Amino acid sequence: MKLLTKSIIALSILTLSSGVTASVHQSKTLEEALAEVAPPVEAVEEVEEVVEEPVVYVTRWVLPGSTNTEARVLEALQDRGITDRAALATIMGNIKQESRFHSNICEGGARIHYSSCHRGGYGLIQWTTVGRYNGLGRHARNIGHDPSTVDAQISYLFTESQWRHIEGSLRQGGRSINYYMQKAYYWLGWGHHGARTTYSHQYFSRLQQTQVAAK
Repeated sequence: MKLLTKSIIALSILTLSSGVTASVHQSKTLEEALAEVAPPVEAVEEVEEVVEEPVVYVTRWVLPGSTNTEARVLEALQDRGITDRAALATIMGNIKQESRFHSNICEGGARIHYSSCHRGGYGLIQWTTVGRYNGLGRHARNIGHDPSTVDAQISYLFTESQWRHIEGSLRQGGRSINYYMQKAYYWLGWGHHGARTTYSHQYFSRLQQTQVAAK
C-alpha cells in the first residue's frame, strides 16, 4: 500500500513537472514568435510637393538714368499695351515739355498742391481748362488719392476722352515720331510747341529693351 502511494505521488510530481516544462516551452515559443514579427510601421505623413511655376519673361522698354516719375509713366504706358519705341518716346517727350515730369507743378513753375493752383495748367500734362482741371480733382477723390500725386494723375489721364481717342493709334505702332506728334497735339492741344519733338527724339535714343518677369 505504501509502495502504491509513493508511485502515485511520483507520477503526480512527474506530470506536474512535465506541465511546467511544457508551459515554459510554450512561453519561449511565443516570445520567439513575437520577436520574429516586424515592428509596426509608423505612419508617414505625405508632404505635398510644391511645383514652382516657371518664371515668364516679357520684353519691356526701360529708361536708364530715369527719374522715379519717368519710370512710373513709362511702365504705365506699356501696361496699357503701348510698346512701340517711337510712340513711347513721343508721349514722354510731350510730358517733359509740359511739366518736366513734376506732378505738383502749376503753370509758371510753382511747385504747389493741386488746390492752390488757380490759374493756368496743373500737373504732368498741365490740365488747363476748368473741365479737365476739375475732372482731375473729382477722379482723385473717387479713387482715394491726392490729385497732386503721380499715380492719381496717371490714372486720370487714361480716363480722358482725349487720351482714349489716340490710344488705339499708339498701340498699333510702326509709325514715326512725327506721326505720333500729330496724335499728341490732339491729346494736349498745345499752344506752344517748344522742344517737345527734340525731347521725343532724345527719349527715343535712350530707351532700351530688356527682359523682365511678367506680372
